[in-house]
Amino acid sequence: MYNEERLQLLRLTTLETRRLRGDLIETFKMAKGFSNITVVEFFSFHNTVNTRSHNLKMRKDRFRLGVGKFSFGNRIVDEWNCLPQEAIESTSVNMFKNRVDCHLKYKRGFK
Repeated sequence: MYNEERLQLLRLTTLETRRLRGDLIETFKMAKGFSNITVVEFFSFHNTVNTRSHNLKMRKDRFRLGVGKFSFGNRIVDEWNCLPQEAIESTSVNMFKNRVDCHLKYKRGFK
């Protein structure tokens, strides 16, 4: 039995999806002030007001070396910018988790 079949049988998600979900939750905690870590330590935001999806769009920095390219602050930016406005506007961590799960399941095709 292959790994994907086992995951479907047990109704579990892949490790990649669980890591992505955890990273998005931690980013939300930092952005909304639910964490002791300030968001400025990892991310920089766009200054423009007319962004397409939500008002907390992050800017992705450019790096030559893999240390910067694959760091937490750089690898989560694309996924964060794809989130819908209602997920970003969540008032609690549990509400954000539910909305991210819905986004990952229906919009991105993850299970």
